[in-house]
Amino acid sequence: MLTTGDAQTSTQGGIAFTGCAMMSAAPAAGSQPHGHAHSGARRREVVVNGKRVKTIDVHAHCCVPKAMALIKHPLEAPGLLMADTSTRIAAMDAQGIDVEALSINPYWYRAGRDEAAELIKIQNETLVEFCAANPERFVGFATAALQHPELAAEQVEHAVKKLGFRGVGVGGSVAGEELANPKFHPFWKKCEELGVLVFMHPLGTRELEPSGRLGGSGLLTNTIGNPLETTIALSHLIFEGTLDRFPGLKICAAHGGGFLPSYANRSDAVCHVFPNRVGPLPKKKPTAYLKDGQLFFDTIVFTPEALRHLIAETGPGQIMIGTDYPFPWTSTEVDLVLKTPGLNDDQRIAILGGTAANLLGIK
Repeated sequence: MLTTGDAQTSTQGGIAFTGCAMMSAAPAAGSQPHGHAHSGARRREVVVNGKRVKTIDVHAHCCVPKAMALIKHPLEAPGLLMADTSTRIAAMDAQGIDVEALSINPYWYRAGRDEAAELIKIQNETLVEFCAANPERFVGFATAALQHPELAAEQVEHAVKKLGFRGVGVGGSVAGEELANPKFHPFWKKCEELGVLVFMHPLGTRELEPSGRLGGSGLLTNTIGNPLETTIALSHLIFEGTLDRFPGLKICAAHGGGFLPSYANRSDAVCHVFPNRVGPLPKKKPTAYLKDGQLFFDTIVFTPEALRHLIAETGPGQIMIGTDYPFPWTSTEVDLVLKTPGLNDDQRIAILGGTAANLLGIK
């Protein structure tokens, strides 16, 4: 998937992994630099009906401090930066995750064109070098400066044709603008043309925060805000015709697609309840877009019943494992898939890694 190269080991010059205050990320004593032996613990191998399955986590986070420094963006958790991957790989081994697809949550959508160009160059080149030095365990989603759509299209083309990426990450909005805005058509057109998987991770509904509606207890800016932004973004992509305009697009929505798959039939209903307020109508029922191969979803929905319902609304071929590592929302995604009722062996294998391998070109 990625070109070869030497990993950068400096925390400031290379790649770093962040966690949150709920989780200890201190490497174990005696841990080795990334790309080398890291843990004495036995690696969990996932087997379905006697067949060893390569498991792929499509939702795992990282950052590149050198790129962040260009716009003086602070690290989310400086005390939890990792100069090696010992702790991460140990967690992957324990959970039964063979490969992580690394993505970087966009923090650069308000940067000017020149600094955004340099930031993305550093970020993508560092990520590709890191993954090339750890090819059995990591692949990466490229990054792009969507606030400059033509530049973003060029960045995706370079990332795919020159650096070897097979996917690109985006936020759920771009500095307050919807991804369905026609100004972003050049980016979507290029993604469709190149056949890359787009991993959409929300940035939260920041426009609501000044109102105080997401204040108080419960960390609602994240608990509700993140899946809400994904719900809004996907709904606009459907109703504004973006998915119709670019039928070859493949988008994986984090956190099980937010709230949309749980209540998508209301989107169908509004088309005939208030047709004069929806138009122009999408070419298909909104629920069809969840099933027809354009939209994919990760498994971060927490219970077998929730995953069973997500699969019922989308289809088993649209689902891939996600862990949100290093944020400790879940560490049991493999078991979640194995315990979800109603799946046959082939469907479990697809969710555990087969679908992601096909979309990201992983052997």
